[in-house]
Amino acid sequence: MPSRLRAIQILLTITALEFFGPAIRDISHSHLLNASWVGHARLHLVWLLGFMVFSGLANLYFIWRSAENKRRDLGISAIWQACNLAGFWVATIAVDSYGGAIVDPEHHVAILGMDENVFVFFILTVVYLIALVLLAKMPGDGKRS
Repeated sequence: MPSRLRAIQILLTITALEFFGPAIRDISHSHLLNASWVGHARLHLVWLLGFMVFSGLANLYFIWRSAENKRRDLGISAIWQACNLAGFWVATIAVDSYGGAIVDPEHHVAILGMDENVFVFFILTVVYLIALVLLAKMPGDGKRS
């Protein structure tokens, strides 16, 4: 298997793991089990978490399945992941407009002076952009590197 293809698969797998992060982290007293949340908000969170987990599984399928045109499959995964990353950054940038908060001091820690979510998504965005550059240089049939 060409090394560029393998590198793209590994990088997109790393970034696809974020689809599973909220299910691991948010099924807790800080979010889903938070007694102050109304029941309907919990329904929406479980719906979102289910969507994210199944999106992660679908991404891993497109990244690793054998296909005649791997570039197309990796492109589908990349577009899907761009939606996930962009959603986080929009929510972060617009936080003041909807009364949200990036940091919950009871549950979040700082890494290098940044909230853990911002830090992790910054790293994931950089990894994603590297994968995107490699993908853009990949031949159209995805068979050569």
